[in-house]
Amino acid sequence: MTTVEWVACATAALFGLVAVFQVALAAGAPWGRAAWGGASPGRLPARLRAGSAVSAVLLLGMAAVVLARAGLLGSGESTLITVLMWVVVAFAALSTLANLASRSPLERAIFGPTSLALLAGTLTVALAA
Repeated sequence: MTTVEWVACATAALFGLVAVFQVALAAGAPWGRAAWGGASPGRLPARLRAGSAVSAVLLLGMAAVVLARAGLLGSGESTLITVLMWVVVAFAALSTLANLASRSPLERAIFGPTSLALLAGTLTVALAA
């Protein structure tokens, strides 16, 4: 396994872990203090639970794009995958800024470093693959 493939797998796994967290929130886990700016401690209201469900699907899609760009799902050389990969990098960058600026200390502590790791991984795969 090449370094880029390893980074892609680790990045996709991290996207998967965050997706599992979002699925748990959507299912009613009482972790609202660590998500969505911490505005809803405990169980999220219905609209944010729906947002978490959508987020989980998008996160899994981003994991697939990372794996595709690294050539682990298909060739990774299509223009569509290249464009989508840069969209994922932009998402990771914006997510990092949002998580580090969150009003929730728990969200900053957990998802600030997590989103920074996702940014590093997506940028590495985008540039090297």
